[in-house]
Amino acid sequence: MLVRDPKKRLTAHEVLCHPWVQVDGVAPDKPLDSAVLSRMKQFSAMNKLKKMALRVIAESLSEEEIAGLKQMFQMIDTDNSGQITFEELKTGLKRVGANLKESEIYDLMQAADVDNSGTIDYGEFVAATLHLNKIEKQDHLFAAFSYFDKDGSGYITADELQQACDEFGVDARFEELIQDVDQDNDGRIDYNEFVAMMQGNTGSAPKKSLDNSFSIKFREAFKL
Repeated sequence: MLVRDPKKRLTAHEVLCHPWVQVDGVAPDKPLDSAVLSRMKQFSAMNKLKKMALRVIAESLSEEEIAGLKQMFQMIDTDNSGQITFEELKTGLKRVGANLKESEIYDLMQAADVDNSGTIDYGEFVAATLHLNKIEKQDHLFAAFSYFDKDGSGYITADELQQACDEFGVDARFEELIQDVDQDNDGRIDYNEFVAMMQGNTGSAPKKSLDNSFSIKFREAFKL
């Protein structure tokens, strides 16, 4: 499980110098939000099954693999509650150089808040900001698929997807989620269809009207 250490909190400058955000060993001039916003924007374009799968993968990663994300979360979660509120997200992004409209921050907040609780917990934050190269590993993909395939049949059924939505507190039309991913139209998701969703564009949610003025440079800024 994801564990936070509230005793160690980094400043914005210290997080900028963390290896997680460095390029060729050098911290970018500004801002740290380039990595976070790029990944959150990618996350916002995913359907809820893919978001839940990333949450499962995030839970399985080691402390070393998510060290930079953990420290970023601690920096934004100023009251150490384990939940990032809208105001904390707005303040945290501003501290590290972001210049976003409130509507843009709100869209990012909604994207990461998978269970619609009104805040972003640690697991949601890691899932939303995790670099997608983490999901290219077959063991991560298989573990995530197995989480949904409760009976080990080799398929994710509508009932199993409904159970997962209930576990994550996700309000979703699971029939539509299956239709998005079910390439052979048999009413269920096999492993190959699941991998195609995770590694490609299958299962994308409708695009939101976020301002793209910063998206290109953010998308290319970090290849970690």
